[in-house]
Amino acid sequence: MEAKKIKLTKSTAFERLRFARDVIKQEFEALQRLYENMPVEFNQAVDIILECPSNLVVSGIGKAGWIAQKLSATFASTGTPSIFLHPSEAMHGDLGRVRPTDVILILSNSGETTEVLQMLPTFKRQENQIIAMTGGERNTLANNATCVLNYGQSREACALGLAPSTSTALMLAMGDALALVVADAKDFSSVDFAKFHPGGSLGRKLTSVRETMRTLAECRVANQAETIRQAYTRCSRLERRTGAIMIVDANQVLCGLFTDSDLARLLEKGRDEVLDQPIGGNDQEPDPN
Repeated sequence: MEAKKIKLTKSTAFERLRFARDVIKQEFEALQRLYENMPVEFNQAVDIILECPSNLVVSGIGKAGWIAQKLSATFASTGTPSIFLHPSEAMHGDLGRVRPTDVILILSNSGETTEVLQMLPTFKRQENQIIAMTGGERNTLANNATCVLNYGQSREACALGLAPSTSTALMLAMGDALALVVADAKDFSSVDFAKFHPGGSLGRKLTSVRETMRTLAECRVANQAETIRQAYTRCSRLERRTGAIMIVDANQVLCGLFTDSDLARLLEKGRDEVLDQPIGGNDQEPDPN
């Protein structure tokens, strides 16, 4: 007899949703506590970053490392030069990326992560200013920091209370607040933002018309007295082809357009004789669109 397959899950669909809500609620409550008890050192951290003459180096390992990478990207995109430093790679040569003028932002919930602590002697020797983002004030990282951003102790939201979840939510929120307050203090504008976001839909929204439109030299332009055949023969030499020829008068004022669709309609109807008439004349059939 074939063995019956055992369903490994211990919960019903309802129980799963209830647990999901509990996770969100626990993280929300931790964020609410942070909202009501922002560390007084926050302004000091902002000033340290504002006065940094070089890079903000953001570091962390494990889940905190992924948050650190995100925060470094956020700082960089909002006007604060920033790099991410992986603690393990730092001990194998990447500490050479760090200059004495750099500010170090380190994320560690416990403040006792071995890989993180191994970097501290180098930073201390170079006299780097260190901002510690951690879940307590009494740990090795905090003791060696210039400024401590303590978001408080909190239980992780997983059933075992172990997987970084609540702590990383707090790191992300605190880090975003820090990056955006620094950007605001720098009067970082939408124009500045556009410089660092040229790609994607966001880049298109922030791009000026001048940056996307063709220059006049790249457009097909014909005097209204030229024939259609002359205009197409001459304009075909352009490397960048457009879908229409701009018709101008003797004063170079735009007075109409002749599109490739207009040409196609003439050819479809066998009206080849029109090709030798002025492109700005009234003999062409108007575009019904």
